[in-house]
Amino acid sequence: MRLERRLEDILRAAPSLMQVMETARALDLPDWLIFSGAIYQRALNHLTGRDPDYGIKDYDLGYHDGSDVSYEAEDRVIQRVAAAFAPPLREMVEVRNQARVHLWFEAKFGEPYEPLADSAEALTRFTSPTFGVGARLEADGRMRIVAPFGLEDIFALRLRPNPTRKTSGFLRTALAAQARWPELTILEG
Repeated sequence: MRLERRLEDILRAAPSLMQVMETARALDLPDWLIFSGAIYQRALNHLTGRDPDYGIKDYDLGYHDGSDVSYEAEDRVIQRVAAAFAPPLREMVEVRNQARVHLWFEAKFGEPYEPLADSAEALTRFTSPTFGVGARLEADGRMRIVAPFGLEDIFALRLRPNPTRKTSGFLRTALAAQARWPELTILEG
């Protein structure tokens, strides 16, 4: 809980992220999370003394709606989310229905991808535990941190391969992150 509280404090200190989270909360998408770089990069920036928004290219907003996994249904949500944001955030928030990732993942990345039961399960598939962290702002203002592998790697500035899902892209992704945050240590296998 101590590391979750530290991460929450870091996230709450990033005005642009909080704006995205507050808007996502108001949109009330099913089983939504903000995850990936929008979360872990904020922690890395804080720990290495960088600006909170350093390296932030986008805000991954995942939701899980298995009632309609068509592209058209996802596109309607993408349009709804885009309408809720003003530039530059409108162009930075990337929305994906986690219930349909398995339909396109293998064609795009060349690796099989089993269907997800919920948005949190997506975090278990990321290339590194450091990247597999998400957060959402609850209706009562509490922040929910989801980190299936824990937060120790983030706060230790450590990248290691996902222990439950080996991917071909770990080293490439880890080296790209290390180029932006040279303080990171990469542990291979």
